[in-house]
Amino acid sequence: MMTHNNLLKRSSVLVAFITVAFLSLHFNCKKKGGGTTPGPEPQGVAINSWLTRGNATALLQKQAVFNFSGGAATTPLIIDVDSTQRFQTVDGFGFTLTEGSAYLINRLSAAQRSALLQELFGKGENDISISYLRLGIGATDLSTKVYSYNDLPAGQTDITLSQFSLSQDTVDLIPVLKQILAINPSIKLMGSPWSPPVWMKDNNNSVGGGLLPQYYSVYAQYFVKYIQQMQARGIIIDAITPQNEPLHGGNNPSLVMTAAQQTDFIKNHLGPAFRAANINTKIIVYDHNCDRPDYPIAVLNDPAAKQFIDGSAFHLYAGDVAALSTVRDAHPDKNIYFTEQWTGAGGSFDGDLKWHLRNVIIGSMRNWSKVALNWNLANDGGYRPFTPGGCNQCKGAVTLDGAVNRNVGYYIIAHASKFVPAGSVRIASNTVGNLYSVAFLTPTGNKVLILLNDGANNVNFSIRFKGQSAATSITAGSVITYVW
Repeated sequence: MMTHNNLLKRSSVLVAFITVAFLSLHFNCKKKGGGTTPGPEPQGVAINSWLTRGNATALLQKQAVFNFSGGAATTPLIIDVDSTQRFQTVDGFGFTLTEGSAYLINRLSAAQRSALLQELFGKGENDISISYLRLGIGATDLSTKVYSYNDLPAGQTDITLSQFSLSQDTVDLIPVLKQILAINPSIKLMGSPWSPPVWMKDNNNSVGGGLLPQYYSVYAQYFVKYIQQMQARGIIIDAITPQNEPLHGGNNPSLVMTAAQQTDFIKNHLGPAFRAANINTKIIVYDHNCDRPDYPIAVLNDPAAKQFIDGSAFHLYAGDVAALSTVRDAHPDKNIYFTEQWTGAGGSFDGDLKWHLRNVIIGSMRNWSKVALNWNLANDGGYRPFTPGGCNQCKGAVTLDGAVNRNVGYYIIAHASKFVPAGSVRIASNTVGNLYSVAFLTPTGNKVLILLNDGANNVNFSIRFKGQSAATSITAGSVITYVW
């Protein structure tokens, strides 16, 4: 028979056990984000930062470490970072690796080439860790020549694609890609065609024209063969767009494809062809300027096409980057991608740095993009190679003329790619005055804040996070990436 004292002892043990269990559960929920607000950031957390000035006196330069403190912010301007508000997951930052870029890279000495590719795609202290590349499906206007994967003598056709061949890309592009994949096997690749083979077109010309309806299914198989033959070489194409700049028929190569035509092509030909071939490569529509959000919305408004579509892609040679949010608001279940913006021969370092950080990096990310890509990776001192009629003023991220010269595009992308790996999630941050910001939470738990001072004056401000603040400053026309 249990005595009164024994009963009291057992009751006390039970109460203590329940209390410990509750506290343990509460602590673990806080750690895992399970319904409770995360605790404050510990005081004294170090903030590392890297600076590029518009006058190029600092280029991705590591700055002195400073710390968060427990006190209130001491400056009128405050950039608040809130990791409890989470938005899109990032696929990566990078460039288009044109066949022309690969041609130049492949003509470096083996030692130069190895060092450059490591710097661009590696994850070491001195590397910029590019995580996403766009490729031309066939020639772009920055290729060594105009070509497709099924070029035929005039008057001939090949509806079975028996003469399909990646031969031109095996010379430079594929060898360089394989070296890149050896450095970063997880890099994501997007393919975009500038033109189909000319025998499929209504003008039989690489410039402009439309895809003949009788070749829609053949062209869908062209994409299938491209993806399968790249995969056979160990190269996985994560996504494709059906057409680069479908409303611009003046480039060489180029093709005009209306929203109605793209809808038809995807729902009746490309989507079913991918499904029949068990291809999981994403189909991303539009791939053109922000002035026509009606185009991707029209394609996505067709339920039969939408089932095959992952999202929409944009450039910013016209319109406003807020168009990305317009399309997302119309179809919030579909992704957004920012896939191209050039830096040109006539641009200035400071002007390009500010404009691209504000729009391409910060602007696209704050408007739901999963990627931010600048245009060409490499050219020579004469902005070559380019096709007849192609862009002769497009400045690569690097200029390769015996030596490697890093241009403004390199630093624009590096301020994100080096610190924000694929799988990071955008978190909340604010814009104050001329200070534009975007923030991320990385897979390893780092917080990254990219900040642009778009004004003409130096600015004192504070970074505030989880009740902690850190006073600092940024010079006029500069960009700083902060990591803690």
